[in-house]
Amino acid sequence: MEIESLLSSNCVLFKHQCNSKKRLLETIASHLCDQKPMLDPGNVFSALIARERLGSTGIGNGIAIPHCRIKGCAKTIGVLVTLDSPIDFDAIDNEPVDIIFVLVVPEDHDQEHLKTLATLAETFSDKSHLEKIRQTQSSEELYQVITNM
Repeated sequence: MEIESLLSSNCVLFKHQCNSKKRLLETIASHLCDQKPMLDPGNVFSALIARERLGSTGIGNGIAIPHCRIKGCAKTIGVLVTLDSPIDFDAIDNEPVDIIFVLVVPEDHDQEHLKTLATLAETFSDKSHLEKIRQTQSSEELYQVITNM
């Protein structure tokens, strides 16, 4: 799986300002649905929140990979966000999060969903990748860095 196949340049938010997980997920759902009008922001937000209630998607080292399956979604879609200031995300290491990669997956793509999550988790576990992401200076540079990993 190539990250470029999940992520378009208009689904990257660089140094976004936000102060809570709930508000961040709401903003991401709205932004995603502005880019993909076939999706409903309320449904995406509700699905992301429902998934977070099962357990935080904060995987440690300042990374979170919120994800959900959505009826009517034609293909897996990603949104990458870096935050201006880290926020609490109930991560497994209790550290705040500043890099978020959201996945919205078609309802019936169970195996693809799991493989994509595993690939993203592996990508974000590489400290050199995280350093490159955190050193970017623009949305365009962030998109280039993440799609070339």
